[in-house]
Amino acid sequence: MPPPGVLIGVTDHAVERYRQRVAGRLDPRTEIATRVSQAWAAGSSEPGERGTVLVRDLRTRDLIFVCRHDAPRGELVVVTLWEEGEEAQVPKRFTDALRRDDEHRRDP
Repeated sequence: MPPPGVLIGVTDHAVERYRQRVAGRLDPRTEIATRVSQAWAAGSSEPGERGTVLVRDLRTRDLIFVCRHDAPRGELVVVTLWEEGEEAQVPKRFTDALRRDDEHRRDP
């Protein structure tokens, strides 16, 4: 039995990550919500760390949406996403390098 339907919210951070990793659409928020909703309905989710829910995309199996689930309100909020493996459109080594650069800018 599939999980009950939910309202899908998408943070600005998730939209930026989607633009970087999947597609440079003008406003991918609707596409993200649709993909997460379809995967959720198909039962393609699992518990993540620190209370998150990981929703695996049905079309691009290496694409993982990281969500917060507010079950009493029936809402699933996509907070970020990532791709698994070195075959990702943006391999992890590049995003790790960007993260190191961001940390250096924040240091006083």
